[in-house]
Amino acid sequence: MTKTEKVLTALRNGEELTAKQIEARFSVGNARAVVSDLRMKGFAIYSNPSVNSKGVTRNFYRLGTPSRAVVAAGYRALAAA
Repeated sequence: MTKTEKVLTALRNGEELTAKQIEARFSVGNARAVVSDLRMKGFAIYSNPSVNSKGVTRNFYRLGTPSRAVVAAGYRALAAA
């Protein structure tokens, strides 16, 4: 199983992970590249910012369901190509 597949499995299991968590847990050098690769493969991965009690913002990645507008925009982009 590749590192990308391991990240996808974790996201499919409902986990929300930060870039640092992805890099540490799955020995990934660049978490944003892995997330970008999964997005290019058609997975709807969202980045949700969260502010802790100290005012520090962290982004959590999660796997979601794309809205109809996002799907429609994708089809429009394909039709224009």
